[in-house]
Amino acid sequence: MNPFAGKKAIVAGGSRGIGRAVVRRLTAGGADVVFSYATDDAAAHELTAELTGLGAKIWAVRADSGSPEQVEHLFTEADAHLGGLDVLVGNAGITSASPLAEVTAAEYDRVMAVNARGAFLAIQHAARRMGEGGRIVNITSMSTAYATPGESVYAASKAAVEQFTRVAAKELAPRGITVNAVAPGPTDTGLLRGAVPAEALEATAAMIPLGRLGEPADIADVVALLAGPDSHWVTGHTVLATGGLV
Repeated sequence: MNPFAGKKAIVAGGSRGIGRAVVRRLTAGGADVVFSYATDDAAAHELTAELTGLGAKIWAVRADSGSPEQVEHLFTEADAHLGGLDVLVGNAGITSASPLAEVTAAEYDRVMAVNARGAFLAIQHAARRMGEGGRIVNITSMSTAYATPGESVYAASKAAVEQFTRVAAKELAPRGITVNAVAPGPTDTGLLRGAVPAEALEATAAMIPLGRLGEPADIADVVALLAGPDSHWVTGHTVLATGGLV
């Protein structure tokens, strides 16, 4: 069964971590996929080669979600490759780990540009292109509900994404387009392991009721559910994908 057979999808931020797992999940389900990446040419080319070798129709577009012009470039390239749009997964994002009193104006502007404005623009472009029954799934964070020192700007940027999700869900509902968000808990990515000491990761895993850190594929499964045909009656929600950690 290929739930995404014939579907055209964009994954913003798809070369690594959760985004990479989402790209794999959608192509395995039969979707044609364009994914963006900001800087890592090697990772993007590796993923494209891997999935093309498996028969997938997939294209990588270098586009920084912090730039309105490059977000527009992503969608223009997707128009050329896909010829339509059924699914948008908004995963592009960067972190910020500075104490609130030490956040610089430049750091604040950059995080908000990529995480909040970039997500807004992607939703906007998708809304102009999608037909009846489209799916938009945004990746947020459990940081919007679980305050963590050092994540003031990051959490605020993701909270904005959740509000865009709720409003877009109501605005696009007359066209049968659903808009939802997924808020991952601690997920075992290179980004997490680069930022958190191993002993802290072990302590975090022990706090999760299901007994381990999440894997990118765990989050991709939830995204696929919300992007698929069975989610037609779910819209405007943020789904916690945390292994029970609340």
